[in-house]
Formats: sequence, structure tokens, C-alpha cells
Amino acid sequence: MEWTDTALVLRVGRFRETDLWLRLLSCHRGVFSAFAFGGSRSRRRFCGCLDLLNTVSCRVKSTRNGSYLALQEGVLIRGPRRLRSDWRRLGIAMNCARFLETLGVTREGASAAFALLEDVLELMEGESSPHPLFPLFFRLRLASEQGFAPTLDKCGICGTRITAPGRFIVNEGELRCQNCHTTRGRYIVDIPGRALDVLRIVQQESPALWNADGLSLAERRCCARVIDEFVQYHLGIAWEEGRFRRI
Repeated sequence: MEWTDTALVLRVGRFRETDLWLRLLSCHRGVFSAFAFGGSRSRRRFCGCLDLLNTVSCRVKSTRNGSYLALQEGVLIRGPRRLRSDWRRLGIAMNCARFLETLGVTREGASAAFALLEDVLELMEGESSPHPLFPLFFRLRLASEQGFAPTLDKCGICGTRITAPGRFIVNEGELRCQNCHTTRGRYIVDIPGRALDVLRIVQQESPALWNADGLSLAERRCCARVIDEFVQYHLGIAWEEGRFRRI
């Protein structure tokens, strides 16, 4: 079987002298692995397109028994420039890409994930400086778009819309209002009103609007805790010692 699609390069590795192994995010097929035989030397079939975070048009073919995919040809559509010379921007972009790769994206969620990561890369190429919480915000947004969206607008028990501070129940993935009392515990986080507003913006708006500059240090830590604990509990992914790990 052979097919063509637009894809983002998430990871590149060498496994023989001239051959490459890649992880890509396809616009219509999700995350997949493929071999590019002769990929490190071929100028006719791959002409400088197999670099991290490049967007490429790729032609892919599976073996007869379906044991692996082989990249037959790749054409560069666009590649980041500014973030390659800015270690901070590159670090943020790669953290987002690694989380997406660890989570995995199926056909059903491929289009939304592809558009989100492209928006992130476009933002990294712009003039604005991404907030340090940006990678965490990306995790919340990607999880939400892949079917793991926490409820951040109303009480999960009585349905009352919450505009003031709320109590987030991590294991339930939803808020409680002040009238629906819940005993404090390991999986409960009280979210100040301004922090709650920022999390809602992350869920609903473009990455260009993700900004926590107006939050205090305590409110920023609250946002980070909510996202980190939610991702660990519901997606089984933790950030430990500089890498993502399945738990």
C-alpha cells in the first residue's frame, strides 16, 4: 500500500551508515514511524527535508507483509529558522513535540493535533516570547483535543457555572463549586479565579493568546499543578529527569 500526506518530523535517528529512522505526525494518519533508506545522502528523493520540526510532503509505502513503512520521497514545504538559533524556543518546541509523540495520535485526532503543533511552530517563529508555562499549556490543550478534556466551566455535581475560584477534582477531571463541598485530599486542587481564567483560555483559544504574565507566582504554580496532575492521572504520562515517561 502506498499513500501521500503532509507530515511534521518529530524525531530523526540513524540506524545504518546512510539510512534514517523517523517519527512523523501525519495530517490524516497520526503519529507513525518510517524508514528512509539512503535518507542521509539522497538529494533527489529527500533533498534536505528530513530535519526536526520540518513540514514535508511525503510519499510512504508499506512492505507486503505490513511489517514497516518506508519513506519513498519527501518534499520540504517549510522549516523553522528562528527557533533553530534560539535554544529556549527550540527547547519549548521540542518539549511539545516529545509530549505529542509520547501521547500518540490516531487517525481520529490527527488533523487537530497537526494544526495545533503547526500553530505552535508558527508562534515560535514570531516576535513574541513564549511564556515558561507554554509546554504545560500545550499538554492541557492537546489532551483536551484528544478526548481528555477536563471540565473547567461548571460544577460537576450541580452544574452551576463557576466564575469564582473553584475546587478541581483531579481524578474526576472536573470542578466543584463552593456549595458542593469536597474533603481535601491528594487529588484536589483549589484554583484561584485568575488561574482558572487562564486555563480556560488555553482550552479554547489560539496558542498566541496563552499568557500567564498577569498571574502571581502562586497562581502559576497552581496552573502547573493542575495540568501536571491531570496529565499524570488520566494520560499516564509524567515529566521526569528531562524526558516524558509512561507511568
